[in-house]
Amino acid sequence: MEFSNKSKLLVVDDSAFMRKLISDFFLDNPKVEVVGTARNGKDALKKIQSLKPDVVTMDVEMPELNGLDALKEIMKTSPVPVIMLSSTTLQGAENALIAMENGAVDFVAKPSGTISLDLHKIKEELVHKVEHAAHVQITKLNKRKVEPVRVPKTKAFIEDRMQSKNVFVQGTPAGEINKNRWNQTTKKIVIIGTSTGGPRALQEVITKLPNSIKAPILIVQHMPAGFTKSLADRLNQLSEVTVKEAEQGDLLQNGVAYVAPGGSHLKLEKRGTSFEIVLDQNEPPRSGHRPSVDVMFESVSKISDFDKVAVIMTGMGSDGSKGLIELKQNGNVMAIAESEKTCIVYGMPKAAVETQLVNEVVDVDNIAEAIMKYLP
Repeated sequence: MEFSNKSKLLVVDDSAFMRKLISDFFLDNPKVEVVGTARNGKDALKKIQSLKPDVVTMDVEMPELNGLDALKEIMKTSPVPVIMLSSTTLQGAENALIAMENGAVDFVAKPSGTISLDLHKIKEELVHKVEHAAHVQITKLNKRKVEPVRVPKTKAFIEDRMQSKNVFVQGTPAGEINKNRWNQTTKKIVIIGTSTGGPRALQEVITKLPNSIKAPILIVQHMPAGFTKSLADRLNQLSEVTVKEAEQGDLLQNGVAYVAPGGSHLKLEKRGTSFEIVLDQNEPPRSGHRPSVDVMFESVSKISDFDKVAVIMTGMGSDGSKGLIELKQNGNVMAIAESEKTCIVYGMPKAAVETQLVNEVVDVDNIAEAIMKYLP
């Protein structure tokens, strides 16, 4: 009997057509083999017990026991890395985020609803995510419950914050910034890049930042269009700082976090004494990503009016490391990378550390504290 060293995959979907389509994606895969399929959450729980898969793909919307409820049960009784398949509706986006809070490694958006005849469009993404998820340590998927903040984030509250005089404007002239040491009194900006495992890492970090933070925050999380708005809204409910999906022309404010929309690169331009967000859908994806951390870092590196705190957290690949080099060559930058110990996938932070330009390697639960010590 031949022993296979391939990772074992269980495919869970209520549509026989979708089960066949997804299974076929892995027919000649050298790293993953499909060991079984399940037609709903209940069936999945039984098959996980008997087949002992290394990774599971699971549809969110299923009869009898849906994907979200099945996921909770799986993480309780037979924890295994799970990639969710979600529709691109608003509800689908919210469900994908809830799934990741409950222990899913990642999700893939179906291109056209429950039964996607054009699922081949996301074949490469799904296969790539399954291959990586199979090696995620289960202990890293435990969730931490975060309660919503007590401050009522009404529309009026957010509008008041956005119109306040706390606009991020030019302070110390660029020529006067001391390039050789960190100055607590100069203007600061926090820039964060993350990917796989990022929504939970962001929840861990952003919810610990005080609303009195004396810096704006720019965030690139690899996600498709339509999902980043739900991510921003969810973080906004849980955090003291205001979190919003970035919009074209937003003027940077202290105490506001701007999440790059899926499908757009996030850039920064100076407008008089203020700084304005520019969303670029024309520049091609970088290493398959739009938004790209590299693009955001490179754009911010061109603005010398403030010092930067750059943070790179969990994610596949190396997005952010080239941008970090640009940042370090063009001004005062403190770089923080998430530790391998807490990363769901130690790819992006590893690449950043390998540039030898990272100042601190920190567990995710201590990143907010690390950021704050560099701010006035």
